[in-house]
Amino acid sequence: MLEFLRGRDVLVAGWGISGRSLIEPLRDIGARPVVTDAGAAALAEAAELGLAVATAPELETTDWSRFALVITSPGWRPDSPVLASAVAEGTPVWGDVEFAWWVDQARIYGPVRKWLVITGTNGKTTTTQMTHAILRAAGIASVACGNIGLPILDALRRNPGPQVLAVELSSFQLHWAPSVRPEAGVVLNVAEDHLDWHGGLDAYAAAKARALFGRVGVVGLDDPVAASLARRSKARRTLGFRIGVPADGELGVVDGKLLDRAFTKAAILAEVGDISPPGPAGVADALAAAALTRAIDVAPQFVREGLIEHKVGPHRAAFVREIDEVAFVDDSKATNPHAARSSILAHQRAVWIAGGQLKGAHIDELVEEVADRLVAAVLIGADAPAFAAALARHAPEVPVIEVIAGDDAGMADQASTNDKADAAMAKAVRTAAEFAGPGDTVLLAPAAASLDMFTDYMHRGRSFAAAVHALEDGDTGRRL
Repeated sequence: MLEFLRGRDVLVAGWGISGRSLIEPLRDIGARPVVTDAGAAALAEAAELGLAVATAPELETTDWSRFALVITSPGWRPDSPVLASAVAEGTPVWGDVEFAWWVDQARIYGPVRKWLVITGTNGKTTTTQMTHAILRAAGIASVACGNIGLPILDALRRNPGPQVLAVELSSFQLHWAPSVRPEAGVVLNVAEDHLDWHGGLDAYAAAKARALFGRVGVVGLDDPVAASLARRSKARRTLGFRIGVPADGELGVVDGKLLDRAFTKAAILAEVGDISPPGPAGVADALAAAALTRAIDVAPQFVREGLIEHKVGPHRAAFVREIDEVAFVDDSKATNPHAARSSILAHQRAVWIAGGQLKGAHIDELVEEVADRLVAAVLIGADAPAFAAALARHAPEVPVIEVIAGDDAGMADQASTNDKADAAMAKAVRTAAEFAGPGDTVLLAPAAASLDMFTDYMHRGRSFAAAVHALEDGDTGRRL
């Protein structure tokens, strides 16, 4: 399968986590990795490790026939000059996930694994962690990998190796992985996100639908776009899950219990009260994880044990602190409007801290739906004006405060950038607390990406938590 790479140069496009994970497998196959990256520091680091490197100008005049393959990091768009040139010259372009799939199929690191693939706009990481927890409860050697942080190739190279991979895949990764045929794959939901990368919702949904090319395909039936993908599923069997009562061939919820009517006549899998995080989004993720594991014959008792064992990770609707009967909740991972919707709807009254980079998504529908739950909105980040405009249109009675981080154009270094972001978050938290009374929740659910201000969504969440812990009794309710 991969013999065509032996003794040939392979261009590794992108020297990030996924790029680094490619080097040893390529060498094990007998290929010669050559690294390219837009950053001079990245190329210097690769060169220090003894790797061949190629700059963008060098590739402009290269003879592409020297490369048997280009393997791209998932963030590189198809119209990137390097990738476009490779395609134009007839050199195949794979993603790192595509390469990992063929490495596994070729048994480079042992028997072929079962892949359980999880994708969706929101809930991917939680569902992946739940899936892994269920597999552990069943005593199945497994690992959570992919977009969750551990590259698939690193998982495959573990000794002893896993039998099953719980693989979180982004739309970028799926776009570059057309050959993947998982044992079971799920599309949790599809909402506006990364439209600037894909060029529109249809292309974004089509990338997500590549999770439905294996033996069993699973879709979230409560999400209209995800549900519609059942019609284009290439899986041998396609089924769905819903928060309500399941029909035959579905998983759902009856009288507070998660019920499987897809893989048996009727089997109780868990209690709704067992699920972390609580609320509809957490239950939906649990049903998806149950569907994936039931697809490979994991018994209901182990589904229950795994879901009880699973606890939500940081920055995912995580409770931080209560002050003067006001709860402070960090859902920094809500990086798009769809994720923020689930977060806000879990609270009756919320002071909403929002803003960042919308990445082409629209905010009006969200604001219109949650307006009656908003006590106030405190806005940060580059697209704060878009949030403010939507609130003015659909929630004119809600007080809106915009917190400006300052003029970032003259930043001297990353440390000063972080200081300004942290200072802006501290002001946002203190302002939000002033609007909150007993029984309210101050909720960080930004509905946008973080990179305009913060290092990543985790930095944003830590900044929020630090600001909350700096508050004192009496800091809430001052504007009521």
